[in-house]
Amino acid sequence: MKVNINIDCSPQEARAFFGLPDVTPLNEQLVDEMSKRMSANMEAMEPEALMRSWMSFGGEWQKQFMDLMGNAATGRSSSSDR
Repeated sequence: MKVNINIDCSPQEARAFFGLPDVTPLNEQLVDEMSKRMSANMEAMEPEALMRSWMSFGGEWQKQFMDLMGNAATGRSSSSDR
């Protein structure tokens, strides 16, 4: 014997029936906070801000990058192999 029962209810009604808490206010607060944080950090992703932060390291990073590429081209694993 096979019995099918269809219950038509909203998610809020199902939560109330099973005794689960309504987390809608908490969810809205979390979404608002994440939106604020993303908006605050968006300016750090602008090209001008990225270049400013990269260039603040000076020319040392360029030397290290060139050493890395030179070592890779010659098959050396590090600068201590010289």
